Amino acid sequence: MDPPEVFIATLPNRLIEKGLPGVGLLVHLLLSRFEDYLFYYRLEKIFLQRHDVPIARQSMVDWTERMATWLQPIYRQMIVELVASRYIQADETPIRYLDREEPGRSCRGYFWVYSQPRGNVVFDWNVSRGREGPDAFLKDFQGKIQFDGYTLYAGLVEDRNRPLLAQGKAPELISFACWAHSRRRYHEARNHDRRAAWFLKQIGLLYALEKRLRQAQAGPRLRQAARAAEASMILARLKKGLDLIGPKVLPQSLLGQAIQYTLNLWPELTRYVNHGEVEIDSNAVENSIRPTAVGKKNFLFIGHPEAGWRSAVIYSIMGSCHRYQIDPAKYLTDVLTRLPDLKQSEIPTLTPKAWAKAHPEARTRLPK
Repeated sequence: MDPPEVFIATLPNRLIEKGLPGVGLLVHLLLSRFEDYLFYYRLEKIFLQRHDVPIARQSMVDWTERMATWLQPIYRQMIVELVASRYIQADETPIRYLDREEPGRSCRGYFWVYSQPRGNVVFDWNVSRGREGPDAFLKDFQGKIQFDGYTLYAGLVEDRNRPLLAQGKAPELISFACWAHSRRRYHEARNHDRRAAWFLKQIGLLYALEKRLRQAQAGPRLRQAARAAEASMILARLKKGLDLIGPKVLPQSLLGQAIQYTLNLWPELTRYVNHGEVEIDSNAVENSIRPTAVGKKNFLFIGHPEAGWRSAVIYSIMGSCHRYQIDPAKYLTDVLTRLPDLKQSEIPTLTPKAWAKAHPEARTRLPK
């Protein structure tokens, strides 16, 4: 009698081909690294000492790269959505990295961060703080861009708009500055010159108006009308103070520098009044950078210049999950389970924005 024929079901697609880790372990690894900021060597000890599971740190590095590769199509879709929007905020933060061609020392790279207030956060890795990164990232963007006082952004806007304005066409980019950066300078000067307190009071009135509008859940039209009625008068008073006191202080004093900073950016600082959808500052994008600051204190550097993109992808996913108030663990578990069997056309349904809309039960807190 012939032995019974044995059929083996087709194995499901796996995130790590021929690899042992399941989705749960991989999600735990990403959260431990990019949310809890643990070193790989600490994770190696934790797995061995607490769970009696030997996992080499190089394996964890390889798995992290593989997860970033799986998440990269979602990251690219987030960039498409961000560039298609009409208003973004921009900032940058340095981070050290190691380069085999520069033995014995670390080099400085940068995360350029772009976001929509209450929307997507996208990190873009570059080894330079020069124009190459922003030029490439923003080449298809048209609309309103808000940034701090870094002159690179102003130069980018000017270069993009100059040929259009020369032909009598509308500009592609409209720039806005950040009142929080200006206020910070007066705050630093307040113990050196009492006159800084007056400027802080005027800026505080601008923020008090924004707080009332936020509490009233005012839309762009109401915000624009309220700003025209109240903020315009405060700004006019502030400008008179700048023109009056500016010539009377030493240019190199803290107050002198604060006044000059404000005057240099006055058009960009006051333009928000006539655009109700624009925030008074770019604190939202600056806050999204904070997790990398904690990471830098722990990791100290990125291991290779070509590894920066992995952190950019994962920080973008994590940051956007927090923006949409969804649990990164639930999001990653669901998305990484489904990704191996999905078509490219289904990727837009997996962005944190789309996923949050489809899974209200996963919200970490109810929207206000």
